[in-house]
Amino acid sequence: MRSLPGPTFPGPHTSRGLNREAAIRQSAGHTGSVSQRPAPRTLRPLARVCFAIGTLLSGLVLSDVSRADHLELVVGESADGAGGTNTGPRVPLVAPFGIDFDRRGDMFIVELEGGRVHHWNRRKGVTTIAGNGEQGDRGDQGPAASAVFHSMHAVAIDPNGDLYIADTLNHRVRRLDPRLMVVEPYAGTGKPGNAGDHGAARDATFQGVYCVAFTPDYQTLLVTDLENRRIRAVDVKTGNLRPIAGNGERGVPRDGTPATMNPLVDPRAAAADRFGNIYILERGGHALRVVDPQGRIRTLVGTGTPGSGGDGGPALEAKLRGPKHLCVTVDGRVVIADTDNHQIRCYHPDTGRIELVAGSGRKGAQGLGGPAHLAELHFPHGVCLDSSGELYVVDTGNNRILKLVRHGKAGRL
Repeated sequence: MRSLPGPTFPGPHTSRGLNREAAIRQSAGHTGSVSQRPAPRTLRPLARVCFAIGTLLSGLVLSDVSRADHLELVVGESADGAGGTNTGPRVPLVAPFGIDFDRRGDMFIVELEGGRVHHWNRRKGVTTIAGNGEQGDRGDQGPAASAVFHSMHAVAIDPNGDLYIADTLNHRVRRLDPRLMVVEPYAGTGKPGNAGDHGAARDATFQGVYCVAFTPDYQTLLVTDLENRRIRAVDVKTGNLRPIAGNGERGVPRDGTPATMNPLVDPRAAAADRFGNIYILERGGHALRVVDPQGRIRTLVGTGTPGSGGDGGPALEAKLRGPKHLCVTVDGRVVIADTDNHQIRCYHPDTGRIELVAGSGRKGAQGLGGPAHLAELHFPHGVCLDSSGELYVVDTGNNRILKLVRHGKAGRL
């Protein structure tokens, strides 16, 4: 029996009148040529029996791997007694939600409440490049520093280094050119609605743009249109919009049927692998689903009821609690920010299993530098892999960005 592999990711696919905590909790097909691989499978009954036996045999291996990993601070304030080396720059982030990396390895951060976009690199630290801290909708075609956003949730970066920002409560996607330092509209008129499929994305309407993510070939930008309960996609070459999943109704989709004809509960994020599968994370559905290259949808992780546990076992028997974000590795594994459980978990499509990557499940800020599975997180809202495969976690409630470190040095997750 092969033991379950530990969290060793080879690299990325490159993938808000409420008090502050309540606001954080509340917010909380593929184009181009791709190689074909069957959609992720689930475990059959016999396989589950075999897996249960294997788990007993491999438990020590799993424990050893997880204990070798730890989290370290990269950006943000360190809480007293949090542990770790605390070498990150002391920058006062205000509810960071989304991050992404350009090809040089520089990180860009968007804030939900702070209304700013930050640029970080290892030599110069953090610089604020856009947003004046207000909430609203102003500044297109003008200086990025004067632009006003409303509750940004996510950011995606193309090969040219342009940022595509999920300007969530402005119901649109805006593009930021970091060379010219200008913000411009990209998708959505800014008025809430549910129209425009098969036409120009710039003229379409959305209602709550909560996530943006490029497919691995950068030919498509996936847009999570949460309040419309749909996943939509912008063709980068033509600028046109098309539907991927969701018919606008609320409900649990039926496995094996066309994704665009099915309801969704409340899609919070979407990301694609290099095999043509598009993964959809549902916040209130407490589940991970997939749309395969043929456009059929299936549930992969979660029972549909909120809860915790199930790590090391069949993913369909595990429980999530308000998951908010995800990213996909080169080999197709899916890293999940299981936000309301204060944990980071990983789904393995080849085995149908799920495992714990980081987070004890206890809300807090302690444990940096110690075993990752014992560290405390506070509503993590983002996960992202840089070009070398290192995993970064947006620990929103603690206003910090963390990195998973393996065996005493930074390495591929």
